[in-house]
Amino acid sequence: MSSSIRRLTALGFRSYRFLSLDMWRLRPEGLSSTRRYGVATLRVLYMTILSYIEQGIGTLAGSLTYSTALSIVPMLAVIIGIAKGFGLQEIVRDALIQGLPGHEVELAKAFTYVENYLAQVQGGLFIGVGLAVLFYTVLMLISTIEDSFNRLWQAPSARPWGRRIMGYLSAFLLLPLLMTISSATTIFLSTLNHTYLSQLGLISTVTNQLLQLLPFAILIILFTLLYLLIPNVRVRFVPALIAGVIAGLAFQCFQALYINGVLWISKYNAIYGSFAAVPLALLWTQLSWVIILLGAQISYAVQHVWYFTTPPLSGRLSRRYEDLILISVAATTARLFAEGYRPLPEATTLAERSRLPLRETQEALLRLLRMGVLAEVRTLQHGAEQVGYQPALPLDRLTLGYLLELHDRGGEEVLPLELDGRHESVWQLRRQLYRPLFRSAAQLRICDIDLDT
Repeated sequence: MSSSIRRLTALGFRSYRFLSLDMWRLRPEGLSSTRRYGVATLRVLYMTILSYIEQGIGTLAGSLTYSTALSIVPMLAVIIGIAKGFGLQEIVRDALIQGLPGHEVELAKAFTYVENYLAQVQGGLFIGVGLAVLFYTVLMLISTIEDSFNRLWQAPSARPWGRRIMGYLSAFLLLPLLMTISSATTIFLSTLNHTYLSQLGLISTVTNQLLQLLPFAILIILFTLLYLLIPNVRVRFVPALIAGVIAGLAFQCFQALYINGVLWISKYNAIYGSFAAVPLALLWTQLSWVIILLGAQISYAVQHVWYFTTPPLSGRLSRRYEDLILISVAATTARLFAEGYRPLPEATTLAERSRLPLRETQEALLRLLRMGVLAEVRTLQHGAEQVGYQPALPLDRLTLGYLLELHDRGGEEVLPLELDGRHESVWQLRRQLYRPLFRSAAQLRICDIDLDT
């Protein structure tokens, strides 16, 4: 019995050490493909769970639930109003009902409110004010969604309002058309299956399976586009697709649980009576946003899986390791600039070239920006703002001694210390210790530091 406990204790200790330390030291180049995918999966799970706690995804989902509750009728009004312009309002309504099973009663009430809302906006003295409030409410909701995605992706900045408005209007114009195409495709396949293919046996069975999978496929495409387009950073397709598949599967499972949860729905009916739809709708919205935001975090973790270090170690770096990271990032940036590397390197590029964790690289870049050693250059690429880095000084002035001296002087020196007596002696001793270091490194340009040896 005691030997079994010892083995379990040893196994638990090894597992804890691997998850908290050893796993983060592994590099993909030294791993087999199977182990590489296994380690990457563990890293993504670890960082997603940790980010759920640190980034406050539950709180973000709560704020988005509140914004959605305020904006749902204006948003439906915009979608249906645009669909009316194309004569597609009935198709859009049917698509919404089919896409949100179990919410027919809520949608029917919402459509009634939308009709009243549109009637108020289209007529009367305050038509201009009504339209302004309508679009403002919708823009604020989508802007909140974008800001949440940017926060999870650690985007350097949000899109300018001009680009936001143009992008949102384009999305609202395309949404009714896409819903119509999706509905028409479903109807076409269903009609084809019940007429021409019903006599072909196996082909008809396959078509039935495809029709059942079609809503799931549409959901995956929708989530993938969200994760690909909303953050104001360049998101690669594969991480967005992986997150889209996971979020789509989670959303489908949640929908099935929600629809088939008859017992606890009946309990809510007993408590709330005719108002039971309100807490249930809020619960559904809250959990839906949790799934969507977790998908965004998964896409971020997948894209940066080999740049992570375990966060608890970030605050325990020694002074010499801080110097090492600072010099490595500055030297890599200066060398790439001297070699004419274009476009200017981003934080991920510098982390990869320096073989440093992404978080520590970003912190070093912030310090170098504050010191005036580096400058950031913002450019627009692939519809997203990219932040590149280059030296802020001529390369001949940017020496190792200059960098170390700036780093040594960084921060505030405002303590009320009189440089006489004991403080004067300590101050002079420190200067005597550090002055030879700065002088000996004053002739070495950081762009000449060879990081490959």
